[in-house]
Amino acid sequence: MIELRNVNKWYGDYQALVEVNETIATGEVVVVCGPSGSGKSTLIRTINRLEEIQGGQILLDGKDVHAPQQDINLLRAGIGFVFQQFNLFPHLTVLENCTLAAVQLKKMTATQAKERAMGLLDRVGLAHKAQAIPSQLSGGQQQRVAIARALTLQPPIMLFDEPTSALDPEMVGEVLLVMRDLAKDGMTMMCVTHEMGFAREVADRVIFMDQGKVLERGTPQEFFSNPQHPRTQKFLSDIRSPFEKA
Repeated sequence: MIELRNVNKWYGDYQALVEVNETIATGEVVVVCGPSGSGKSTLIRTINRLEEIQGGQILLDGKDVHAPQQDINLLRAGIGFVFQQFNLFPHLTVLENCTLAAVQLKKMTATQAKERAMGLLDRVGLAHKAQAIPSQLSGGQQQRVAIARALTLQPPIMLFDEPTSALDPEMVGEVLLVMRDLAKDGMTMMCVTHEMGFAREVADRVIFMDQGKVLERGTPQEFFSNPQHPRTQKFLSDIRSPFEKA
């Protein structure tokens, strides 16, 4: 589904991604983790061209994402993206947020879009909030709406960029449950997250990044039980609670 070949990204003199090579298969759930500034969010944002690359190639279903002739709107319509800060339109209702792109980009009729959106809002437990505006919702509810909105476009792949990091702790679980259900349904997913419990339980593979490089990849069992790279070992040691270490 996704293939990254020798991907490089610079911000001025700073190299944010260094020769990244990775393949994500159809139906695979991959969690990308690492310390702040490791390049993980930059990596995921290059896949739908929120960030441009300066070297290498990214293929999505065999098509070159960063080819000059690539229609960016068409590309993004085929990739579900869930942001850290929800990015809902504040002046639109929940239902309008979910149907706007479906009508404009996917050329669904208003009726088709509404039916699909209501089904997805029901799936994330928010059909009763269809006429609310985002400011009337909790953070967890807004993020669940954002997931429903992305799914309305029927994308073959979902990208999550730290979807729970802006949430209060008690709201994190409700968003992770929706993501877990998507994974069970076979959705191809790439998730940047600090939620190691989610990675352990739901991921098919965990990728660890630091300083723009992929230092380690493996199944959750391999990653958490037997990390190979010293930087991965330190990262996992640092995020364990003092109670676990005691």
